[in-house]
Amino acid sequence: MNDVINYWPLLGVAWVVVGFVLRANPVIVVVSAGLVSGLLAGKSMGELLALIGESFVSNRALLMFAMTLPTIGLLERAGLREHALRWIEGWRGLTLSRLLAGYLAARQGLSMLGLIDIAGHAQTVRPLLAPMAESAASKPNGAISRDDTQKVHALAAATDNVGRFFGEDVFLAFGAVLLIQGFYAEHGIHLEPLQIALWALPTAIAAFVIHAVRIVFFQRRLDRRTAMQRTQGRPHQASEAANADAVD
Repeated sequence: MNDVINYWPLLGVAWVVVGFVLRANPVIVVVSAGLVSGLLAGKSMGELLALIGESFVSNRALLMFAMTLPTIGLLERAGLREHALRWIEGWRGLTLSRLLAGYLAARQGLSMLGLIDIAGHAQTVRPLLAPMAESAASKPNGAISRDDTQKVHALAAATDNVGRFFGEDVFLAFGAVLLIQGFYAEHGIHLEPLQIALWALPTAIAAFVIHAVRIVFFQRRLDRRTAMQRTQGRPHQASEAANADAVD
């Protein structure tokens, strides 16, 4: 007799999609979607609450991220972003490409040592790296447009993602490395974690080179676009000044 597959729990996925489309509270959407899927799967409310409690306790280390948010908020209120901007302005030879490439190397190197949480979007990118990158981009070009500012911030966030993602695979005790080792062991192939980590090195190096090149090309496009905007703006400013003189 063939087992009948119950597709009703998949309605929880649709619940999440609808909730995010309606821009509802993400926490409420995710928790309620879990309850919907669990109830449709035949679990009782008591079993679901026990499962949620067990998951909360087993992942309580994730709450450490929540502790950093009030600290970062206080630092920003005290002028952390302004200090970062002034600090970058004092570095004459520091460009956007050098700043982000240096951060990428540091982020990737720390991730290779297992220090993946020493930096991140909440701890580093938003309060420090993004304003520093904006200041570095503005040094040779003057004030950049809001659209370019958003692109600079996005590039800073992408740099953090690339550094962490391709660096943590080289760390011996990373979960993905141990998962790969277990998969091969199930099929009779014995591999040491060191062997798997070393095979991740070429990918990490390639990711660093590719993203560093992307950063350089982004800065060149930004410089050309900003120079063109300044050139196009000068005749307009000159005509405005001439009209003002004529009025006077």
